Amino acid sequence: MLAVWWVVGSEIVIFGGVLASYIMGRLTHDAWAIQSANTNTYIGAFNTFVLLTSSLTAVLAHQAAEEGNGKLAAKRLVFTMIGAMVFVGVKSFEWYTEISHGFTITSSPFWSFYYLAAGIHALHVIAGGIIMGVVANKAKKGVDLHQVELIGIYWHFVDLVWIFLFPLLYIAK
Repeated sequence: MLAVWWVVGSEIVIFGGVLASYIMGRLTHDAWAIQSANTNTYIGAFNTFVLLTSSLTAVLAHQAAEEGNGKLAAKRLVFTMIGAMVFVGVKSFEWYTEISHGFTITSSPFWSFYYLAAGIHALHVIAGGIIMGVVANKAKKGVDLHQVELIGIYWHFVDLVWIFLFPLLYIAK
């Protein structure tokens, strides 16, 4: 448990720096508002829904693990993993369309930040999904059910970061 909180604490420092950098850039560059108007708010909102739904299934998996039902916990973690895959798939499609319209990492400081922040977040989603697969496999066998809570803490942190990124990247114009 302590190790998970150490990881979350270090991640807060990393994402805190990224978010602070964005805010400083946004306050000092009026062109960021023009560039951010090119993000697809509907896609960002859909991905927000996907992550929040996956957090619900992570909570339900933890509840099942607390009740000693490893098989049900594993099934619910699989739904959380599906949410992770959907998020990354949608993000990949979104990036493909943005890049094909000329919005690349070198287009402007906004797009550099956008791809950096969203990319780091997507890597965390991928890592969480992989770890969740390992935990789900153990839970299905009734082994180490306490790990369901640990991956849930990490997953909620990943969701929380997106709750900050979504309005900054998609809504704040």
